[in-house]
Amino acid sequence: MTKFFKTTALAAALVSIAGLASAERYVMITHTQGTDPFWPVVEKGGRDAAAAIGAELEYNFDASGDMAGMAKLTEAAAASQPDGIIVSLPDAAALGPAIRSAVDAGVPVVTMNSGLESSAELGALMHVGQPERLAGQKAGERAAAEGVTKGLCLNQEAFNTALVDRCSGYFDAMGADLNMIDVSNDPQQIETRTAAALQADESIDGVLAVGPHVCEAANRAIQDVGADVHLACFDLSPGVMDMIEAGDAAFTIDQQQRLQGYMPVIVLHLYNNHAGLLPGANIPSGPGFVDASNAASVKALAGVDR
Repeated sequence: MTKFFKTTALAAALVSIAGLASAERYVMITHTQGTDPFWPVVEKGGRDAAAAIGAELEYNFDASGDMAGMAKLTEAAAASQPDGIIVSLPDAAALGPAIRSAVDAGVPVVTMNSGLESSAELGALMHVGQPERLAGQKAGERAAAEGVTKGLCLNQEAFNTALVDRCSGYFDAMGADLNMIDVSNDPQQIETRTAAALQADESIDGVLAVGPHVCEAANRAIQDVGADVHLACFDLSPGVMDMIEAGDAAFTIDQQQRLQGYMPVIVLHLYNNHAGLLPGANIPSGPGFVDASNAASVKALAGVDR
């Protein structure tokens, strides 16, 4: 009887502990129209982290890609009083008030992916992501070393300050003026606008595409036009890996987006459960290079965990 009581008490205690863990609820909000292969990897990272700590993760995005819609999602998340909000910050002017309001209401916030420069001033605990201008500079340094003399940067989200920083860094590293065009998120528009730009200026010998789907469409445009162009990408996808192995793209910048989904959940969990335990600095998830020398080792993870 005593043994049964002890076993039952232990089981009840374990259930109680599990119940406390599952009560943690985090909301992740990102800027995407659902067409970019980058974000499912971020979401997977967040869900894997939540599963590891026994928490619940809600993932939201505004299908229109509108910043006002994303701000409303952030406001709604804060009103639901979660244990924390994880939010990308491509436009601090548009999203800042909603984030600040959440912080003022006592909801801990971690920004991720974009918005490093504005994160602290809005009251976020920290930021997880790569320094975007630095990433662009690294791409530009390498492109110049590989022979690029006149570049073109393709930006699929004109409102996104992180993508502008990538383009700006690329040209800063080459000592050139910014030459950036808006290609939207539609693959056909990307291909058409890239081809038109290359045909309008045949001196362009380098293209930087700041998203994986953009790079794939840009590659088709380069082949359609028959241009001899050095192509560099940002982020990984199965298509980008194939392009690198085929020699159609020189390299891609890897910002390890799984970490951008995974680490904020862990940070918030530690902060909430261990008296404000927090890393002493932002967590840089990149940049790193993937090229012909190491593409084979990460190819299977592209679009899944990288």
